[in-house]
Amino acid sequence: MISVDLFRNEEDTLPFAAGQTIFSQGDSGEAMYVVIEGKVALTVNGTLVEELEAGGLFGELALIDTAPRIATAVASTDCKLVAINEKRFRFLIQQTPHFALLVMRVIADRLRRMDSRL
Repeated sequence: MISVDLFRNEEDTLPFAAGQTIFSQGDSGEAMYVVIEGKVALTVNGTLVEELEAGGLFGELALIDTAPRIATAVASTDCKLVAINEKRFRFLIQQTPHFALLVMRVIADRLRRMDSRL
């Protein structure tokens, strides 16, 4: 979980209504997202793999490689998100090394959970 405090003064949040698709599996991606309020469901091939709450992040692989999205993200409830583009992602990693470690932990945790399902 990313500390929401890192983004508490963010003025440029994106609102999504419950049921609204944030991105779909196969889309190209130019941003990752941090959940500020509400819940977001991540599905792969129609199977729920994770539901994120405040502090959760998703879509980070789009900023690490150029492959299409591997999941679909849908707002489970009304929610507010912060979008982080590649330029900001690089800045956060350089200025806040702990942020980079948190992102790596999220990726590692998801990989472990996916492996345990196989």
